[in-house]
Amino acid sequence: MLISTKGRYALRILIDMAEQNRNKYIKLKDIAQRQDISEKYLESIVKELVKNHIVVGLRGKGGGYRLSKDPNEINVGEVLRIMEGSLAPVACLEEGSEPCPRACMCRTLEFWRGLDETIRRYTDNYTVADLVKTTEAGNDYVI
Repeated sequence: MLISTKGRYALRILIDMAEQNRNKYIKLKDIAQRQDISEKYLESIVKELVKNHIVVGLRGKGGGYRLSKDPNEINVGEVLRIMEGSLAPVACLEEGSEPCPRACMCRTLEFWRGLDETIRRYTDNYTVADLVKTTEAGNDYVI
């Protein structure tokens, strides 16, 4: 499993928005500049986030985008599944997949199920607020 730039950038956008004034709409060009990401590419990512009610947009003067809910309520696993489609390590475990005809004799199925559960549990255990906390000043001390 490899998380694409869409998944990684979506998290960067959400962290950026969480660090700004949460009641104020933020222009994509400002996020693009701070994150060093193409504004055009950000548009396609934000479109998915709006469609899935993670962010809201406002057109016109004073418009832009902001989080639709508190960063504590935005689950990282959900965001990654929105952007990636699936985090399943093998096709037979993807949601909506056809049952594998070899499942009853598959010697690796339990391994893949365990890995899938570990990925799901780990990513669902984080919120955007958790990611913001790890970058706050003073939390970067290294010995």
